[in-house]
Amino acid sequence: MNYNTCFHLLLGLFIPCSVVCLAMTARNLNSDQFVLLEFKDCIADPQNVLANNWSASTSVCNWIGVSCGIIHKRVIALNLTSMNLRGTIPPHLGNLSFLLSLDLSSNNLSGHLPKELGKLHRLRIIQLSYNRLNGEIPAWLGNLQRVQRLEMGNNIFTGTIPQALVNMSNLEILNLQFNQLSGQVPYSIFKISALKIVSLFSNSLSGSLPNDMCQHLAKLEGLYLSRNELSGNIPSSMGKCNNLQILALSYNQFTGIIPRSIGNLTRLEKLYLGLNNLEGQIPTPIFNISSLKTIFLSNNSLSSSLPNGLCYHCPMLEGLLLEHNELSGNIPSSMGECYQLQILNLAANKFSGLIPKSIFNSTMLQGIYLNDNSLEGNLPPITNAPKLENLLLWRNKLSGNIPNSISNVSMLKELDLSDNLFSGPIPTLGNLRLFNKWYYSCVGVLSLDSAKISMGLWR
Repeated sequence: MNYNTCFHLLLGLFIPCSVVCLAMTARNLNSDQFVLLEFKDCIADPQNVLANNWSASTSVCNWIGVSCGIIHKRVIALNLTSMNLRGTIPPHLGNLSFLLSLDLSSNNLSGHLPKELGKLHRLRIIQLSYNRLNGEIPAWLGNLQRVQRLEMGNNIFTGTIPQALVNMSNLEILNLQFNQLSGQVPYSIFKISALKIVSLFSNSLSGSLPNDMCQHLAKLEGLYLSRNELSGNIPSSMGKCNNLQILALSYNQFTGIIPRSIGNLTRLEKLYLGLNNLEGQIPTPIFNISSLKTIFLSNNSLSSSLPNGLCYHCPMLEGLLLEHNELSGNIPSSMGECYQLQILNLAANKFSGLIPKSIFNSTMLQGIYLNDNSLEGNLPPITNAPKLENLLLWRNKLSGNIPNSISNVSMLKELDLSDNLFSGPIPTLGNLRLFNKWYYSCVGVLSLDSAKISMGLWR
C-alpha cells in the first residue's frame, strides 16, 4: 500500500469521526442549553437578568453566570448568586452532568432540594446559602463524594443532620449555620479528615461532642457551634486540632472545666466559650497563645486570677471579655501593654486592688468595663485614650477626686462612676461633644446628660 493510499484511507476515517464528535458536542451543548432554558422558565427573575441575557440565539457558554469546559464545551459552573431569583430549584438541573460548581446563594429560592441534584456526581462546590430553602437536609447528598464545599447556611432547613454526610470524604467546608436543625451532631462528621471549616452556628442542636473529635481533624481551622443546645464537657482532645484558628462554642450548655489542652492550639486567634456553665480555673497556657486576638469567656463560673504577663504573651489581643465570672486578684499592672486591645470587660467579678495606670495609655481602647468589682484607690489620670467611648466603673470602692483629664477624652459617650466613694468637684465636661450619659455618685446620685443636669435616683 503506497503513501497516497494510506493517506486517503486515514483521511476517510478521520473526517467521519470528526463529524460525529462535533455532532455529539453540539447535541450535548444543546442539551445543557435546554436544561438552563427550562430553569429560566421555572424561576421568577424580577431583575430580568436571565431574561435579557439567556437566549437560544447565543451560545450557552456566553450566558451570564455560565462557564463551560475548554475541551468538551459542556457547562461546568453555574453562578447565579445575588440575582433576587425566586421560586423552587427545578429538577432539570440534575441533567447538567458535567457540572462542577453550583452557586445559587443570596437569592429568594424556596422549597425542598430536588433529588435529581443527587445525579451530579462531578460536583465539587454547592453554595445555596442565604435563601428560604426548607425541608430536611437530604441524605442523597452523601452520594456526592467529590464535593469539597457544602454551604447551605441561612435557610429554613429542619430535622437532623444526616449520617450519610460522612460519605463526603473530600468535604472541606460544611456550612449549615442559621437553620432550624435539631438532634445530635453525628459523630461520624468529625471523622471526615479533609474538613477545614465546620459551621453549625445558631441551630437547635443538642447532645455532646465526641471526646476524640480532634483525632481525625488535623486540618480543621474553624469550628463554629455557638448558639445551640450542646451539653457535656468540652472534649479534652481539643488541643489535637493543631490548625484550629477559631473555636466558637459560646451560648450552649457545656459544663465542667476548660480543657488545658486548648493551650496547645498555637494558631488559635479567637476563643469563644462564653455563656455556658463552665467552672474551675482558666488554664494558664491559654494566656500563652501569642496569636490570640479575642478571648470570650463571659457568663460562666470561672475562678482564678489573671497572669501578670498576659499582655506579653498575647501581644495581638483585641478583646478580653471575662465578665460575670468569679475571677479575683489584681488586674495585671501590664494591661496597658496590650497595644491592640479594643475591649476590656472584666465586669461583675471579684477583682480587687488598684486600677493600673497603664490601662489609660492604650491608644486603641474603645471600651473599659470594670464595674461591679471591689477595686479601690484613685482613678488614674486618663492621659492617652483617643478612641475611648465607654468607661463603666460603677459599684466599686474607688475614692478621691475624679481626674480633670476625663474632659480630654474627646470620643467618650458613656461614663458611669456611680456607687463609689468619689469626692470633690465634678470635672468640666465641655470638650465631650459626643457625651450621652454621665453617672456620678457621692451622696445620692447625680445624673447628667447632654441636655440637662438633674438630681434623682438611678438604678
